[in-house]
Amino acid sequence: MLAAVSRVLAGAARKPASRVLVASRSFASDATFEIRKCDLHRLEEGPPETAVLTREDGLRYYKMMQTVRRLELKADQLYKQKIIRGFCHLCDGQEACCVGLEAGINPTDHLITAYRAHGFTFTRGLTVREILAELTGRRGGCAKGKGGSMHMYAKNFYGGNGIVGAQVPLGAGIALACKYNGKEEVCLTLYGDGAANQGQIFEAYNMAALWKLPCIFICENNRYGMGTSVERAAASTDYYKRGDFIPGLRVDGMDVLCVREATKFAAAHCRAGKGPILMELQTYRYHGHSMSDPGVSYRTREEIQEVRSKSDPIMLLKDRMVNNDLASVEELKEIDVEVRKEIEDAAQFATADPEPPLEELGYHIYCNDPPFEVRGANQWIKFKSVS
Repeated sequence: MLAAVSRVLAGAARKPASRVLVASRSFASDATFEIRKCDLHRLEEGPPETAVLTREDGLRYYKMMQTVRRLELKADQLYKQKIIRGFCHLCDGQEACCVGLEAGINPTDHLITAYRAHGFTFTRGLTVREILAELTGRRGGCAKGKGGSMHMYAKNFYGGNGIVGAQVPLGAGIALACKYNGKEEVCLTLYGDGAANQGQIFEAYNMAALWKLPCIFICENNRYGMGTSVERAAASTDYYKRGDFIPGLRVDGMDVLCVREATKFAAAHCRAGKGPILMELQTYRYHGHSMSDPGVSYRTREEIQEVRSKSDPIMLLKDRMVNNDLASVEELKEIDVEVRKEIEDAAQFATADPEPPLEELGYHIYCNDPPFEVRGANQWIKFKSVS
């Protein structure tokens, strides 16, 4: 008996002190927070100005945002080591957008975005390992190493699109399919402030409004289209009003709760058969437009640091949770350690996994089709295509 007791005590002694403290402490189950009021266009009422955050949801949002942040920092490191090649657009600073949008919809809903897609790929359900392996062009990547940074896909996630603004008409088409099939599903169609002046976007607005499609058009306004500020690129920077005849919301895109509540509101609008709605998420990217852009030739380092210190989405959520007894600093540090380990393990896999063989170059062109031959750049070279 004494031996058994001593073994239990020895096991407790081996546990990290922080874990013992967290396990013995009781936390609040939820808390209510005031959130920034959304600016409205052609709407009499908007999303609520308060949001309830449960401890469970808070920990989940925190871990997801930290994972996206660490994923992007690891991608930055691998790119500078020339392990990741080609185009690479990072979304650190914009984590509240991808996590908040996913929190406001159902897994059966649909999402399509532009080329700053790593965060959405993760929140739509893919693993960090699949994402990093795709970035390094390996067989274990989510597109078998053939898509790279801009072309990742998951269930009900349609990329990752490299042509500026081209995903918006596709998103309207996905919403048309939702309506045609009689399902109460919506499509989140994202684009940036740089794409907001594209003519095809306004054509998609018009068709979606005429046919009352369940489409949420979402402009991620991070204040710079490549290296051009919104003030220099747009005669009107009220992107949420750009739909004219389509109702719109301007949302604090640095607050995950504000994004979540606005998304729930917009999704309910679409599911009620009222047609499309437009959301502008005011956010900020810490990196440059892409890895070839240092990001400080058109904005100052002081501007970036000010956003980091005052509006960082992870910091805002952390402060809320700690100050309202939803979590402890020690518990959140444990999550940080867990996330770092997951990212490091995924990076090891992404650098060790083999590249796809050349004979698979023509694979996966079609879904569920019998095998056929594809002509290469040289007409005498044929590749076999397997679905």
